[in-house]
Amino acid sequence: MPILTIYILECSDGAYYTGITNDIGRRLAEHNDGCNKNAFTYNRRPVKLVFSYDCIDGHEAHAFEKQIKGWRREKKKALIEGRWNDLPQLSIAYSNKTRIQEK
Repeated sequence: MPILTIYILECSDGAYYTGITNDIGRRLAEHNDGCNKNAFTYNRRPVKLVFSYDCIDGHEAHAFEKQIKGWRREKKKALIEGRWNDLPQLSIAYSNKTRIQEK
């Protein structure tokens, strides 16, 4: 069964890019080589790998990638730093902040 890797890159401007691949070494090289001039990372090179997570289940991998892409920077940073236990609280804090701003 092929393994898919969900990854987060930190770009030279500090932005994060989240993607998925079946070959993290090749994909990182493609980002840094600038293979696609329309890519988010093209003008933000060099990039460095700051997080990776391997999945055997393709559906799980794609769902996790999509979930991370929807997170704000603070929550991605917690994931990168391995602070998995902080993730639920960061979701709650953001939800409460949004409700307060809407009032």
